[in-house]
Amino acid sequence: MKKIFFIITITLFLPNSFFAQTKKEVSQSSETQSVFSKSYDYVNDFEKILTSNQITTLKTTLKSCETDSGNKIIIVTTSSIKPYTDIPEYTLGLNTYLANDLKLNTAVLIILSKELRQIQVQGVDSLRSKLTDDETKDIIANFALPEFKKGDYYKGLEKAVSQIIIKLK
Repeated sequence: MKKIFFIITITLFLPNSFFAQTKKEVSQSSETQSVFSKSYDYVNDFEKILTSNQITTLKTTLKSCETDSGNKIIIVTTSSIKPYTDIPEYTLGLNTYLANDLKLNTAVLIILSKELRQIQVQGVDSLRSKLTDDETKDIIANFALPEFKKGDYYKGLEKAVSQIIIKLK
């Protein structure tokens, strides 16, 4: 009788373990790798709003800034921030990804989305004495946004970067 009960029990429960769905756990690192690019340069125009000459000029400016001051500035244009819900959250996620996964220590990270009509500038805490949040807002409002409204994203980025570099000196 015990053998029959044992066989019935195995017969009932064994197929369930074969067909059971298991949730595959995805680590945050692999999740962010699918959201963000595998490599980043000084200028990353994923939204394709800049010409190659404009990218080269901005890249040269940013390289010389890093050489002179030791502060690395990275510009990223993107049309989508999914799975993030807002651009500050996306910027923080990207900054964490750059530091932890790609080992890039950026002093200032500029995220621009023409499609979403948003810009975010994030600096490291050690630069707060040179570049405050209010100064960053003023730079965006007075130098970048007027050019963006005209449709000249390159000139807006160039002016904003120039002002940030002046503040970092």
